Amino acid sequence: MQTRLNKYLAERGFCSRRQADALIASGKVKVNGAVATLGLKVDDRDDIVVLGQEIEKKRPQLIYLVFHKPVGIITSVDAFAKDSVRSFLRLQNHLFPVGRLDVASSGLLILTNDGALSEKITHPRYHHEKEYLVSVDKPVRREDLRVMAEGMMILGTLTKKAQVKKNADQRFQIILTEGRNRQIRRMCEQLGYEVKALKRTRVMNIELGDLPSGHTRPLTQKELRELKRTLE
Repeated sequence: MQTRLNKYLAERGFCSRRQADALIASGKVKVNGAVATLGLKVDDRDDIVVLGQEIEKKRPQLIYLVFHKPVGIITSVDAFAKDSVRSFLRLQNHLFPVGRLDVASSGLLILTNDGALSEKITHPRYHHEKEYLVSVDKPVRREDLRVMAEGMMILGTLTKKAQVKKNADQRFQIILTEGRNRQIRRMCEQLGYEVKALKRTRVMNIELGDLPSGHTRPLTQKELRELKRTLE
């Protein structure tokens, strides 16, 4: 039975559906030697190559890891890209990052080959919590934290309400339920702050804890059960 190419790639653990769409749109996916197009349907009889890598037809054993991403590492699915998560960790399996974390930020990334789970965590319609620790260049005013919490106009759109708490003179934590590009940095810049450090410490029930920078650990069975239950 044929299925859409983006779903096929997600089921084979190469990337999420949305990441697959981006790869297809940029001409980096070939099916039977021809550059693929969005919406193309495939099955196991087709030979599929992404970024020069042949996609295995067998569905992989599912893997779930927490990675403490250092500053300077990019969340790319390209194993050959300089400083990508895949090249940094020398991943042998087709694991990919769930969502984005910009190159200047550090902290928690979930790595998996479960495309369906990745889609449920990252799709905008689900509004799952992500928590960050933010350090800025000057003392944080409580009135500015209230503005962040209530919502701000960023690139012409009002941000969703957030939970914000000051925990040091020049540091605060913020919990978002959306994932706009560079959202926290844009909010701080609009209020006159320069972000000096930004670390993601939690995604839903998964916490970074004391995992050292640059290291990974598997999700515990308890974490995985709770995560999947929340995503049902």
